[in-house]
Amino acid sequence: MPEARKLKYDEADLRVLTREDLDALEIGSGILGTGGGGNPYQGKLLALEAMKEGYELKILATDKIEPDALCMSIGGIGAPVVGVERLREGREGVRCLRAMEELIRTSIDAVVCEEIGGANSMNPLVTAALGGLPILDCDGMGRAFPEMQMTTFSIYGHSSTPSVMCDLHGNSVIFSHAASEVWHERMARACVVAQGGGAMLATAPMQAHYVHQYAIPKSYTKAIALGEAVIKARKLQEDPIAAICALEGGRRIFNGKITDLKRHLRGGFAVGDIALAGFDEWSGETADVAIQNEFLIFRREGKVEVCVPDLIVLLDVDTGYPITTEMLRYGQRVAVVAIPCHDLLRTERALEVVGPSAFGYPEIQFSPMPAFNPKVD
Repeated sequence: MPEARKLKYDEADLRVLTREDLDALEIGSGILGTGGGGNPYQGKLLALEAMKEGYELKILATDKIEPDALCMSIGGIGAPVVGVERLREGREGVRCLRAMEELIRTSIDAVVCEEIGGANSMNPLVTAALGGLPILDCDGMGRAFPEMQMTTFSIYGHSSTPSVMCDLHGNSVIFSHAASEVWHERMARACVVAQGGGAMLATAPMQAHYVHQYAIPKSYTKAIALGEAVIKARKLQEDPIAAICALEGGRRIFNGKITDLKRHLRGGFAVGDIALAGFDEWSGETADVAIQNEFLIFRREGKVEVCVPDLIVLLDVDTGYPITTEMLRYGQRVAVVAIPCHDLLRTERALEVVGPSAFGYPEIQFSPMPAFNPKVD
């Protein structure tokens, strides 16, 4: 059993989430997920079930925990479409937590979200709640990416191993050492394919001072605020897409109908392309979006306009609700929104890992999109 450890934070600093917070987080994490991270509605159902059972979902600011506190990052691994067809059992994450504590022979103080996008915003919350721990208000991506080495934790020097992967069948796999972060991703990806395409994976714990320095800050409060903005705009019969852009410095770059959709599983990823025919002010124009779990590249008339690591988001044109890759359908009418990513993803070091070349597009040069500040009447 892990040794007892005193609290490394003041319980008065914890924010306990409500049902309304989860409703907002479902929308906001879907937006930040850029199509990936798993279905946020299904993730919310697991979080609500934990609430019904009496567990509290608690968020803590990264500067409110002692610098030497031990923090474990966790997230789902696999193809998003698998998550729709095969639901999680719900306790995979807490099994990862307990296995990690047994492995390192000490207790974890807080949980960290690997990526804020989609269901991966909810699953770490459930893990923390079942484990009686808070989750820090941050994440390792500020969006969703398809591979594990694409976290800011890995990019800036943290080694993810030893790590623990648990699936819904009750299997637990320990990766004691990987020669590199890319090797860790390859081995874990091969393992998750054998497990049916979906599992939870916890990486080697970090001290809180490292998380505070290299995590994308305030991810949960940002996602909740985005969801609240969409809900408020719809109640007031205002434009929810404009509200999203105003909060995140983004801009609507296309309205289109899906005229072709190619999507299939390859190596544990959902990959494909979306073809769009423009309408409204984009009538007569065509566009396409490349997919690898998330939306990677947006082209208009064959010319690249936005690419990773900046965020490409597909929203229902009428409601402003995000559409994840596994929920795309022929004939859908969507708004494409581009949002600038966090500066930690724009460094030369980061672009080697999360820029276009890392996804097989060496010919594309990342050009940071400027934040858009809409005029206020």
